[in-house]
Amino acid sequence: MAFNEKIWELCKKIPRGRVMTYKLLAEAAGTKAYRAVGNAMNKNPNGLLVCGYGKDMVPCHRVVDSSGHLRGFAHGLNAKARLLRMEGIGIKEDRVVNFKMVTYRFTRKLRKK
Repeated sequence: MAFNEKIWELCKKIPRGRVMTYKLLAEAAGTKAYRAVGNAMNKNPNGLLVCGYGKDMVPCHRVVDSSGHLRGFAHGLNAKARLLRMEGIGIKEDRVVNFKMVTYRFTRKLRKK
């Protein structure tokens, strides 16, 4: 599985109403390539606004920086904030409210193939 596909598959596992950082997503994939995770999110062909809540949807809007701030989103930060609010996540000044409480963590790393 290529890097981007691995990241997208992990991202699909972030539950609605939770967020994950680029760093945690990279660590779950067994890498420290945090910026590469951001690039994978940027190339996501199956975001919520493209395919809805179907099984192929990659919820890249749920990925934030390590301080809980919203970063790059193809449809703009206002759209990212709106999507997160629709999922029950508080946003204030482009930052996740109660960030530590809503941050999702995987319990195990994705095995390399």
